[in-house]
Amino acid sequence: MAVVQTWLTDTRTSYDTVADSYADRLRDSIARSPSLRMTLGLFASLVHGTGPVADVGCGTGHVTAHLKSLGLDAFGLDLSPGMIEVARRDHPGLRFAVGSMTALPLPDASAAGVLSWWALIHVPDEEVPTAIAEFYRVLKPGAPVAIGFHVGDVARLKTQGYGGHAMQLYVHRRQPVQVSEWLRGAGFTVEAEWVEELDSEVPQAVVYARRPA
Repeated sequence: MAVVQTWLTDTRTSYDTVADSYADRLRDSIARSPSLRMTLGLFASLVHGTGPVADVGCGTGHVTAHLKSLGLDAFGLDLSPGMIEVARRDHPGLRFAVGSMTALPLPDASAAGVLSWWALIHVPDEEVPTAIAEFYRVLKPGAPVAIGFHVGDVARLKTQGYGGHAMQLYVHRRQPVQVSEWLRGAGFTVEAEWVEELDSEVPQAVVYARRPA
């Protein structure tokens, strides 16, 4: 329990510290990236029927806003109250709440989709199955989940970021096969693994899966 409390506290405090500069840095990131627009568009196309779509680890809300522009009933959840404060300021027409992906404040089978966009990267390996089990619990049968992450086999301690602000949290790089294995272990059907920037130092990936109908 002490380890869990440490990473939760470290993540919350670090992102509270950088919330404003994080928003400034990423505000137009989707507009600048055709691949981000494509991968988010694919996720939106996988959402069938009506119902809320949870952007889990939403940060300052720029991805939530993009999902809303694609026609989804998107709302954001984040561990950091500072990030949620900025999200509400920058996107006053959208819904945001503070919450942990290891204990989502949502009813069973209530979400039409779950997006975790480079948020699972701060969750230690031993806690990832708990988070993914929560994704499964809150999704309606047949609903999709998409998880974005850095590709690799190491975890590094991040001590500053977003303009040189002090941070203290680990960033985990993982292989798509490992993320897919966790998803299958929770009961999901894995539909696709997308990897890009293969020649970069840190490739990026998205795994798409679905709770069986």
